[in-house]
Amino acid sequence: MSIRDRLSGNEAIATAMRQINPDVFAMFPITPSTEIPQYFAQYVADGKVDTEFICVESEHSSLSACLGAEAAGCRAITATSSAGLSFMNEILYVAGSLRLPVVLAVACRALTGPININHDYSDSMAERDSGFIQLYGENNQEVYDNYLMAHRIAEHPDVRLPLMVCEDGFITSHAIENIEIEEDEKVKNFVGEYNPENYLLKKENPLAVGPYGVSGYYMEARVAQAEAMKNARKVIYDVADDFYKTFGRKYGMIEEYMMDDAELAMVIMGSSAGTAKATVDMLRKEGIRAGLIKVRVFRPFPAEEIAKALSGVKAVAVMDKSEGFSACGGPLFAETAGAIINMDNRPKMVDIVYGLGGRDFTVDAARSVYEKLADIAATGKVDQTYIHMGQRERV
Repeated sequence: MSIRDRLSGNEAIATAMRQINPDVFAMFPITPSTEIPQYFAQYVADGKVDTEFICVESEHSSLSACLGAEAAGCRAITATSSAGLSFMNEILYVAGSLRLPVVLAVACRALTGPININHDYSDSMAERDSGFIQLYGENNQEVYDNYLMAHRIAEHPDVRLPLMVCEDGFITSHAIENIEIEEDEKVKNFVGEYNPENYLLKKENPLAVGPYGVSGYYMEARVAQAEAMKNARKVIYDVADDFYKTFGRKYGMIEEYMMDDAELAMVIMGSSAGTAKATVDMLRKEGIRAGLIKVRVFRPFPAEEIAKALSGVKAVAVMDKSEGFSACGGPLFAETAGAIINMDNRPKMVDIVYGLGGRDFTVDAARSVYEKLADIAATGKVDQTYIHMGQRERV
């Protein structure tokens, strides 16, 4: 039976970690993810877990320690944010290429400069091609649930890839919400034990981890990694189906909100989806056929699902909470545009970069986006594809 509680996103993640009781947690603090290892350190001190809790000298070292543990056959975890994730950059790619299913909790925060500790997705989006599966939560409940599903996805024999569970820094990580947590034993039974087929300490089958990939083998290894990411799609759905049967909450790669007859649509991620949903509700009462697609899984990218959901839409705004510096849009826009490139009847599309460094996203702002889409749908013309919203006017 689910237990009603009030938790921040950070405590929700730490609670899920405690229930799973991993073998190794290697940590280095950085705002706003610091609370996660703080909570977990208390669980260690109180004897609620028997995890090997390692305090290291940097984020680069924390992920490196996790990889060593995973290679030895352990279930390993860590958490970070912003520049900490960037400092892990080299090891993120190593984790993906070595097929080591470490689970990394990321409280997403703006990258410098200038220095900013508030939320956007510039940190996680900078690592979108590192080989990590990426799950994003709209609220504390979804963050908790994503973490419960994470290990089963990452450790599946057809996948064996590292995974990021992403939450919105401060907006989700520190805000307290009513959520349902599950009983410890039910979580343990759902997640299961980690029993890798091959690992360094398996004396029956000695192997090397991290060999030099000469030209005759490197591409084959990369293709196998790419195939594993494709395989993750089915596993994500299978794990979500079992989660629904076990705990009663349903998830997919995306969430479609009022999309059945939508003519105007927004593609968005994370906590901003809640604001946008409230706007859609208001517009529907006014007879405007607005809808929304929330991207829950960014890697592997839900191209088929998005293309299908947008098949009857006239105009769509892709909301990027990170700047791609491509001079033509952000990363979510590029991926979404690629997803619909071969559609016979493509909707008109604009990219709106918003919310950088914690800049507010309000119902009025969301309404202005739908008003712009209404003009595009009526005229069939897109004057400007790449737009920044919410910044002070430039002189």
